[in-house]
Amino acid sequence: MKFGFNAPTAGPLAAPAELSRLCIAGETMGFDYATFSDHVVIPDAIASRYPYSESGEFAVGAAAARHEQLIEVAYIAAKTHKLRLVTSVMVVPHRPAVLAAKQLSTIDVLSGGRLTVGIGAGWCEEEFIALGTPPFAERGAVTDEYIAAFKTLWTQDHPKFDGKYIQFGNLIFAHKPVQQPGPPIWVGGESGPALRRTAKLGDAWYPIGTNPAFPFDSLKRLEAGIARLRKLTAEAGRDPACVGVAYRVAKYGPDLPAKANDGERRLFSGTQSDILDDVRALKSLGVAHLDFGFAANTADGAIQELKALRDGVLAKV
Repeated sequence: MKFGFNAPTAGPLAAPAELSRLCIAGETMGFDYATFSDHVVIPDAIASRYPYSESGEFAVGAAAARHEQLIEVAYIAAKTHKLRLVTSVMVVPHRPAVLAAKQLSTIDVLSGGRLTVGIGAGWCEEEFIALGTPPFAERGAVTDEYIAAFKTLWTQDHPKFDGKYIQFGNLIFAHKPVQQPGPPIWVGGESGPALRRTAKLGDAWYPIGTNPAFPFDSLKRLEAGIARLRKLTAEAGRDPACVGVAYRVAKYGPDLPAKANDGERRLFSGTQSDILDDVRALKSLGVAHLDFGFAANTADGAIQELKALRDGVLAKV
């Protein structure tokens, strides 16, 4: 099992010195990857419902200054040597398909093949409008088509694509990514469409446990989700064993309620011993990647949280 941590794109920890220090410390401590979130702009009036809060409101502090995701990933690639870099997640329709494929390929080349492309279809219609994307209502279809276009550009000597949202031909696309047939694709999201997208296109499913509409916050729920993924993957004509599972832990520890609303134990609540049991249980389900957020807003605090997590839990798995 591989372990990761959140590398903030906004707020005080996204300041260059703090961000670099955190990522270098995480790599030195033996963490396998860092994750980077994606918003290009934050509208000052949002009617769209945020999927990961009970109220549907976006997180406090969302309007903080923030970096563009892929440029930050490239910056940290230059500061580190072994740490994998995971977009968590890249909102695929936000960027023109050929440009995004080139940016991702360039990061993979410059990092020596350390990129993992976590993807999502997005949730904030106001941000889509500001960016001039294809229609928000068609974002799922756009995401699927853009990913197919990425793979064409990354693998074919004479790439050609004739889709509804993107068409190209008669072009040279080089460099190709170091990783072939391209960086791994982790599909974020917990809904039925996200699972079907994973089964069809993904190298791994990448849920967050705390989506109120589609919770995977207990072992029983996550086990059922993985079983559904395996079924959908087989129905898509792919070997279920070729699709992995990564899981994002937004919060953990004794401040979380001990029970999920299905009556089962809430994953990653309680003591370090409880959390260690959860990590072992997820590993037994086939979860190969597990990453954690943290509460601290200084590099010192975040590094201390990572050390405590490593020494008290992860080193014992």
